[in-house]
Amino acid sequence: GGNAPFIVFEDADLEKALDGIISCKFRQSGQTCICANRIFVHKDIYDEYAQKLTERIQKTIHLGDRFEKNVTHGPLINADAVEKVSELVDNAKEKGARVLTGGSTAIDLGPLFYRPTVLVDVDDSMDIFHTEIFGPVAALIKFETTVEVLEMAIATDVGLAGYLYTNNIRKAYDTASKLEVGMVGINTGAISDSALPFGGVKNSGCGKEGSKFG
Repeated sequence: GGNAPFIVFEDADLEKALDGIISCKFRQSGQTCICANRIFVHKDIYDEYAQKLTERIQKTIHLGDRFEKNVTHGPLINADAVEKVSELVDNAKEKGARVLTGGSTAIDLGPLFYRPTVLVDVDDSMDIFHTEIFGPVAALIKFETTVEVLEMAIATDVGLAGYLYTNNIRKAYDTASKLEVGMVGINTGAISDSALPFGGVKNSGCGKEGSKFG
């Protein structure tokens, strides 16, 4: 597991950060170990980013049978996955999170479908802040300072991947060096490549994949 942080600073290119979260959070409906899990967005752009992400999801993600034309996303892997995602979202809602889109199963499509979801006003009182979701739920957490977001980002016992978006090169490298993860994507949501070592730190594993060259 990874519980990957995805940080969007106030000076980020929002369109790139939206592209990144769509590919990084919703690939395989959120069911990969390097999917973004906790999405930290600076307070100055939080509302705009949340609204644009909601619009992007509603426009570009279509659930159904992947053999059908125009369908982009299929079901979750099993009933346990659907139950886990549902419980995490329900817990967040009970503790004050708001749903901008999704937030429920799509039973009309089948028993294993969960609607792509955007949650706002997420905080560390909610289970979804601490638990890797492994489902199509974008949990947005507001932050104000770099120190604050780093404290939240590393407050986990796993560290596989991390992502950050900024146009400040000094901030990018300083943040990347402090994220306590094995792999960092800077202004990109795609970090896997056969030429790059793959692995994590903390309880995300020891060492790197990629033969001796890893």
